[in-house]
Amino acid sequence: MKSLLVYLKNYKKESALAPLFKMLEAFFELFVPLVMAAIIDKGIANEDKLYIGKMGLIMIGLGLIGMAVSVTAQYFSAKAAVGFSTELKHALFAHIQQLSFTELDRVGTSTLMTRMTSDVNQVQNGVNMTLRLFMRSPFIVFGAMVMAFTIDVKCALIFVVTIPLLSIVVFGIMIWTIPLYRKVQGQLDNVLKITRENLAGVRVIRAFNKENEEIERFDENNGRLAAMQMFVGKISAIMNPVTYIMINGAVIILIWTGAIQVNIGEISQGEVVALVNYMSQILVELVKLASLIITITKALACAKRIEGIFDISSSMPYTENGAEVEEREEIIRLKQVGLTYEGAGEEALSDIDFSVKKGQTIGIIGGTGSGKSSLVHLILRFYDATRGEVLYYGKNVKDYSLFNLRSRIRIVMQKAVLFGGTIAQNLTWGKEDATEQEMWQALEAAQAAEFVRHKEGQLESYVEQGGKNLSGGQRQRLTIARALIGKPDILILDDSASALDYATDAKLRKAIAAMEGDTTVFIVSQRTSSLQHADQIIVLDDGRIAGMGTHTDLLDHCVVYREIYESQYAKQDA
Repeated sequence: MKSLLVYLKNYKKESALAPLFKMLEAFFELFVPLVMAAIIDKGIANEDKLYIGKMGLIMIGLGLIGMAVSVTAQYFSAKAAVGFSTELKHALFAHIQQLSFTELDRVGTSTLMTRMTSDVNQVQNGVNMTLRLFMRSPFIVFGAMVMAFTIDVKCALIFVVTIPLLSIVVFGIMIWTIPLYRKVQGQLDNVLKITRENLAGVRVIRAFNKENEEIERFDENNGRLAAMQMFVGKISAIMNPVTYIMINGAVIILIWTGAIQVNIGEISQGEVVALVNYMSQILVELVKLASLIITITKALACAKRIEGIFDISSSMPYTENGAEVEEREEIIRLKQVGLTYEGAGEEALSDIDFSVKKGQTIGIIGGTGSGKSSLVHLILRFYDATRGEVLYYGKNVKDYSLFNLRSRIRIVMQKAVLFGGTIAQNLTWGKEDATEQEMWQALEAAQAAEFVRHKEGQLESYVEQGGKNLSGGQRQRLTIARALIGKPDILILDDSASALDYATDAKLRKAIAAMEGDTTVFIVSQRTSSLQHADQIIVLDDGRIAGMGTHTDLLDHCVVYREIYESQYAKQDA
């Protein structure tokens, strides 16, 4: 938690004023029993209505002042807590953005979502409650004990015994529940993971008629979470009845002792009432303290989990001010590259060695799991080669800043991802200051202009999150247009035309080839027809290069490529 408190540094004033005003409220509250004692001993005993009215007004004044400072304290604590969580979320999101794909794969999306939302909200609530009550409640408890000593030492000794016993109960339960709350949050991760999987894969679940199995799996994990929460809740619930029993027992002893003291003339009846009021104040504040400790316990458990994300450092060190790009004929060179994913037993890519000249079109083909996507991901530094070097214009990609590298390379992923907004807003991801003419040029090249023109609003027509209001082919063509609009040095199409028919695919390839500039194109595809025009085709088999050359050369000399080609064209002929 200490490492997270740095995000409170811009709210030092609010963090100091909130508890200060709360202690001021408590200070006024401690005088109320003394006013009550005075009303009983002087006003009621002497039947002095004027005195009763005057002291009653004083009590009302104390209440109004207390309310004013309480509202002020709440304002400052809320401002500090919300500001703290805002800065924490910004820092956490920025840190997650710096992590490589390796760390993101290991941690998992559901876990990161829980840390960003539920965990941060729990910590925010903990900060808010701490600023409001952490100093106020102990101040009331010990202040009430001190005030009791000013009334009668013998009766005050009851406070001295009661408060430590209550502290043992409260802090004992806190120590017991902290690790349990941590387990509860961990189980919440599992439930969120299952929920996310089911919502993302709802079509697959329905297609395979697996609704009942998934409901049972969710119920099982959700039931486990509920059982854990109920168990921790029961432990926490012990606190209130135990504290009430102890306080009420102390009140009984206090009244009994006070009655004896009144009989012998040591104290007055009003002072006994004041002592009971002070004991009641202690009860109320300890109940608040118990609730606060439960909140703090949850917040500490969540803070530990958030710190765990901050403790993860990227396995791929990034350079802020990297090498400058110096263009040359050879744009990409892979030298004996190997790639092993974290936790994998063997290499996903082995001994990959080839070079690419500027303006060339490179085709990459191979069976499922042969390492096609892994290969192109190395160029963008989504992953770092575990062996060998990946060179961009003669320099290792590690020597460039990510901005310099990725601003000149565009990739269209296998899964078309669009964001909620207009078509124009999605296209400007490729180039922020793109003109309307540039957008239409990119749409024409991507074979998307026709369906965009038929939409109401055209470029301003709305795209739902994930492109759910578009077909698979429309989504793919828009993502290709988004990549083309920046006129990159390197364009990587990672099996991104799989939803397009052969005619549209051919038009797309022709349009990309006719683009201005010497754009180097990598086409990852399962179709040999998509790669036949390529200057060089790389055939992968089980992470190794099985063949490299033109379409004609590979048909003559590469068994793997010929098998893929014949299997596809045999199907077409049939």
